[in-house]
Amino acid sequence: MKTFRKGRELGAVALVSFLLACAFACASRAQETLRGESGDVKVTEVTPNVLVFATRTGNVVASAGPDGALLIGTPSADSTERISSELAKRTPSPVRYVVIAPEDPAQSEGDAGWRQRGAFVVMQEKALERLGGHVMGAPKPLSEQFVKLGVDRARISFSEVMSFDLNGEAVHMVKQKPGYSDADALVHFHVAKLLYWGEVFPGDGYPAIDTAHGGNLDGLVKMLDGWTNAGFHVVPARGEVTNGTGLKAFCDMVVAVRDRVKHLIEAGRTEWGHGRVPPDTFVQEIYRELKADKGSW
Repeated sequence: MKTFRKGRELGAVALVSFLLACAFACASRAQETLRGESGDVKVTEVTPNVLVFATRTGNVVASAGPDGALLIGTPSADSTERISSELAKRTPSPVRYVVIAPEDPAQSEGDAGWRQRGAFVVMQEKALERLGGHVMGAPKPLSEQFVKLGVDRARISFSEVMSFDLNGEAVHMVKQKPGYSDADALVHFHVAKLLYWGEVFPGDGYPAIDTAHGGNLDGLVKMLDGWTNAGFHVVPARGEVTNGTGLKAFCDMVVAVRDRVKHLIEAGRTEWGHGRVPPDTFVQEIYRELKADKGSW
């Protein structure tokens, strides 16, 4: 078995993927920051009624208007008060619907305290099971991390489809074949032309694949394919709101890495990158050097 020639081939894959990831197209949108003792929450206004809150644990898409507010994403417990205050400025209705997206249970902050505020909180049933809320059978006691945070898990789940008709917007959440995991769902705000998949499109680098719960890379790519029109607003799990062009850059990066590595495996090459410098660090070093030398190109 041949080894990679000084790691150049796999290094080239990593460099191309890193530069593609940096090329996500982000449209200019109105933004503000909600200040707080435990951290800031950035607010991006996609439309007058559709907002994106960037919290410590992830992005949260919100619809706010005369019918109340709908939140979808992975909010942090310390963001709830600030988000609640902002929503109160935008809707006279006290009605709150909160959909918690699938995430790593070890990093989850449950419902972030929204149920205590009277919100209707829901999750996809597979994701809820992993937090101890068994759909079939008695649920487990709350985890120690939830007790310490003073939060709860969702008590309501959906299986295949959930839809909302409020604030002049039609929102559909449709269960997908596994990509990140077997709990993936596409969230589509039809009027705002906004899309959200949670961890399927992380927004801050390479995707994580939860293979223990059915996740697979081909499923992830197929899930995103067909939604790369530049007219769509696309909200990643974390990071800046982008559009279909940014989503296509991400898909192209994943496909390029997959195909190159597949080719190297078929050529009989072994894995490279177990030295003292991790592959990610090496790529970042190259990026910084190339960026510094950009003026001489």
